[in-house]
Amino acid sequence: MPIKIREDIAYILLDKINQANQQGSEKVDFSSTDFTGRNLTVSDFLGQLDYFNQRGYIDAEFTGNAYAKQEDVPSLVEAEDIDFRIANTLGAPDGPLPHLIRFKKASLTEKGHKALQRLQENYPQALEKGPNVPIATKDLPFLEKVQLKAELPDIFDARDLTIIVYRTLRDLMTTESSEKVKSEFKEDNKEELHELWKDNNPLVAWLSKIRPPLKFDGQTFLRRIEQEGGVPRGTDGVKVIKAVFSATKEELSDAMKQEIEAVLPDNIKNIWQAA
Repeated sequence: MPIKIREDIAYILLDKINQANQQGSEKVDFSSTDFTGRNLTVSDFLGQLDYFNQRGYIDAEFTGNAYAKQEDVPSLVEAEDIDFRIANTLGAPDGPLPHLIRFKKASLTEKGHKALQRLQENYPQALEKGPNVPIATKDLPFLEKVQLKAELPDIFDARDLTIIVYRTLRDLMTTESSEKVKSEFKEDNKEELHELWKDNNPLVAWLSKIRPPLKFDGQTFLRRIEQEGGVPRGTDGVKVIKAVFSATKEELSDAMKQEIEAVLPDNIKNIWQAA
């Protein structure tokens, strides 16, 4: 089962490490109360740590399996010299988060500080509304392509801006064409692409099914991406659109690519062709 990378957990994890670092400590303790209401399992948490450590958001010393099989989870009593400890009092790792998870050493990198700053700016959305749309690591190559080609600071920007580009693109398409795209993603077992395409806003997703296609020019398309998506500094709407188009075209049939191209305004069509 793929690990889910979630904004709410990322915020809690990065913020607590940052607070410890500001107090001059690299030792960080997490307890189950840090994640109240988050529906977090041991496997989920270890997966977050594994991702953020490997991708250079944090510099942490810990041991254990990111997928947290029971035999890989040491008890606190038997782990005096292990950098990463779990008080294994709540049973199987697919159950609730244990009482205590302890780092001997953990610090934020520059990349981690930037990601935390972005999440702090969106704090009310990230935590007050509950878990955000998760990112599954099995499909990270798609979003990482978008992140790299669009020169975005992190994977969450790639996910959010992909949703906006898809939303704008769907507005130009008939319901039938939009459903074809969704079907291609579903038939090819591209579950997360399927979720991105159908939109994480239920009202928007519903409206896109019932209204006729809209007509607007390329400048309106670009403006929607830049304004609605909040394109970060260091990149621009054209780069974002091209990055999403490029990654998406790799996942579609030739017939579907031609169908999408036919509805695009001229300058956006040029971006599609060049992607």
